[in-house]
Amino acid sequence: MKIVIGENRVTLVGKAWEIRAKLKEYSRSFQTVQEWINQGKMEKEKK
Repeated sequence: MKIVIGENRVTLVGKAWEIRAKLKEYSRSFQTVQEWINQGKMEKEKK
């Protein structure tokens, strides 16, 4: 499974069941996709 967090999007590559499981996992931490993207941007800036 591959997850790419871009400037304004999230790309998930994998089998359907893997993507569903990952989305369910992230839904526990983030209410919106925008929150998820913003978190990814902050982590990139720290590096």
